[in-house]
Amino acid sequence: MRRAAWAAASLLVVAVGLVPVLWILSLSLKSPATITDQRFWPSDPTLENYRGIFGSALFTRALLNSVGIGLLTTVLAVALATPAAYALTRLDFRGKALVLPLTLAVAVFPPVAVVGPLFDLWRALRLYDTWPGLILPYLSFALPLAMWTLTAFFRGIPWELEGAAQADGATPWQAFRRVVVPLARPGVLTAAILVFFFSWNDFVFAISLTSSDRSRTVPAALAFFPGDERFGQPVGSIAAAAVVVTVPVLVATLVFQRRLVAGLTAGVVTR
Repeated sequence: MRRAAWAAASLLVVAVGLVPVLWILSLSLKSPATITDQRFWPSDPTLENYRGIFGSALFTRALLNSVGIGLLTTVLAVALATPAAYALTRLDFRGKALVLPLTLAVAVFPPVAVVGPLFDLWRALRLYDTWPGLILPYLSFALPLAMWTLTAFFRGIPWELEGAAQADGATPWQAFRRVVVPLARPGVLTAAILVFFFSWNDFVFAISLTSSDRSRTVPAALAFFPGDERFGQPVGSIAAAAVVVTVPVLVATLVFQRRLVAGLTAGVVTR
């Protein structure tokens, strides 16, 4: 009975997560004439919506912006968070106990509260509607997330390994680069994936700090999709774009599932 209850609960969780995704996939495979059909799966699936979005410069440019901004944010966040998390774990300095709580406070701060001031500041600095204008706010929220993940992982690496490397003649930088970083690879990968997901899925900054296709990402570009008619809603096109945007996230999660679990559960075992 206990196994059956766990199986039923697991199936319920999977259904709650998958049914909306399958519904969006179903809408993306319906033609504009059959978009109001209430059947769960279309009787005559078509790729018309996918051909339409990939033939539109609005979507392809937004997709390129999402990939570029997401990758740059991920590389910068991981490059800055890795030595910062190592310093918080290994070094002693004044105010160390306040750093992580303050970074967490920044991470949980609502983005909508800072969009207004950023809008005015970015226009004055000519960062509005540019890639740096989105990367900088993303870094301010992604860095605390990456630091927390990596700090928990660094705490699980024995200090004796670095001491042994330095005893063999390695400098502190060489010990960090050749011993600590390779051992922390699952945590670094976890932090990189989480940061990329954050920048890939953001809507508030993307819709507020951009005004053209030059730097607008896919979540914001969906609001500007034109319909087949003047007052029509492009439901099929939006659903197709949502499926295309979701695929990289699903693939990355499935491919790096074990490393994600290892990175997220690092440091949960108390000594």
